[in-house]
Amino acid sequence: MILFADTSALVKLYVQEAFSDVMRVLAREARMIAVSRIAWAEAMSALARRVRERPADAASIEAVRTRLRADWPAYAVIEVTQPLVELAGDYADTFALRAYDSVQLASARTLQEGSSEVFLFACFDARLQKAARVLGMRTLDKP
Repeated sequence: MILFADTSALVKLYVQEAFSDVMRVLAREARMIAVSRIAWAEAMSALARRVRERPADAASIEAVRTRLRADWPAYAVIEVTQPLVELAGDYADTFALRAYDSVQLASARTLQEGSSEVFLFACFDARLQKAARVLGMRTLDKP
């Protein structure tokens, strides 16, 4: 199985949140974990926000950043290209998505179209999950 993790799903592999256990099981079962190139910036932003909101967590968040840096080369990273952002623009309009959500969806769709393997799109945003389903992607049961 190819597991495409948007940033909300990726962060759950590193920070204990609701559905982190589900994501860790899926990650162990996956032959490949794929992410969009933008997930790096989004994840680092989310971690920085967490430190701003909870300064006492700074040391543990730095450990998370270190693990993410170490793991990143193992992920299949989908590059953001002009055709991909054009597709993302179409998805932003069609599905009323935020810009980076549409890039995540276009990244996943590009990968899915190029593969015959079982493909799972993991995200925790209801609108993004619904859009992925409309495009024929298998998603998690709950956002």
